[in-house]
Amino acid sequence: MPKKYGFPAILALLLFTLGTKTAVAQSNRLMPDDLVQFSGVVVSNDSLMPIPFSSIMIKNTSRGTISDYYGFFSFVAKMKDTVEFAAIGFKKAVFIIPDTISDHRCSLIQLLRRDTVLLKEVVIFPWPTKEQFKDAFLQLRVPDDDLARAERNLDRNQLNILATAMPMDGSMNFRYQMEQQSSRLYYAGQLPPNNLLNPVAWSKFIQMWQNGDFRNKNKNSRKTTDDDDN
Repeated sequence: MPKKYGFPAILALLLFTLGTKTAVAQSNRLMPDDLVQFSGVVVSNDSLMPIPFSSIMIKNTSRGTISDYYGFFSFVAKMKDTVEFAAIGFKKAVFIIPDTISDHRCSLIQLLRRDTVLLKEVVIFPWPTKEQFKDAFLQLRVPDDDLARAERNLDRNQLNILATAMPMDGSMNFRYQMEQQSSRLYYAGQLPPNNLLNPVAWSKFIQMWQNGDFRNKNKNSRKTTDDDDN
């Protein structure tokens, strides 16, 4: 048997329905009619490749957004807003949102042209005459290459000078001490030899003096020094 509803229940349902419709109508009136969900993608005009991280700003305001890695953007704007698109290496573009949008949505594929930067003209002047070019070329000091630096660093005379000034390390000191100890043990109980009283050594020294060996060594060392200075 169907259930019967009383008049109070029907009246309450009618009032609830009217209240809901009134709330919806008020919310629609409170929402501005000029707001638009502005979405789109920024691409280059020559290859249609997306331009990532482009700047999309509403002119004369601080409102806007930045496109993602794929050039996509979306933000809330108003009708008749002037939107500026900018990216490094591209010319700026402007788009005005139309005021004839009915569904509060606007989509756009914005093309940006590449910005070609022209460098200033550079004029290369030659040498006035061939003689001046020849003199400048001959006086040019070419920097040393790796081979020349290696040969200079491995010069025998320079290495000998560095070797004489280099102090002995631990192994050399140990060897020197062992040789001195061996010499003391060898000549224990007797006088060690003295080369100042050795006639053979004196005869060799006098012979070298007469032959001028010491004088030639001094000249060679002085000549080597002069060559290095030049």
